Amino acid sequence: MNLTKPVVEQWYRDAAGEMFEVVAIDEQDQTIEIQYFDGSVTEMDFDSWNEQVFEGSIETAEAPEDWSGSVDVDSEDLERDFEDARPANWASSADGALRH
Repeated sequence: MNLTKPVVEQWYRDAAGEMFEVVAIDEQDQTIEIQYFDGSVTEMDFDSWNEQVFEGSIETAEAPEDWSGSVDVDSEDLERDFEDARPANWASSADGALRH
């Protein structure tokens, strides 16, 4: 039997097809902290991990190419041209501070 050991920063896919990354392993508490693609974080104990791997419910996966899953950003914001929002008098006040 070849069990897939959890590896921090490795991506996996569960039985429902949900992508998640192992973000921490606590050997003392025997828990694995995982973060799903949507950003939600949960914890799993070693026994549950091993059981799900044995059943074939967890398998390794490639990291998603779309990094925006866990980022709370609307799609229209991703292509937005940002304007310079610097106050008009910003440069003059900085120049005055440098002269003193």
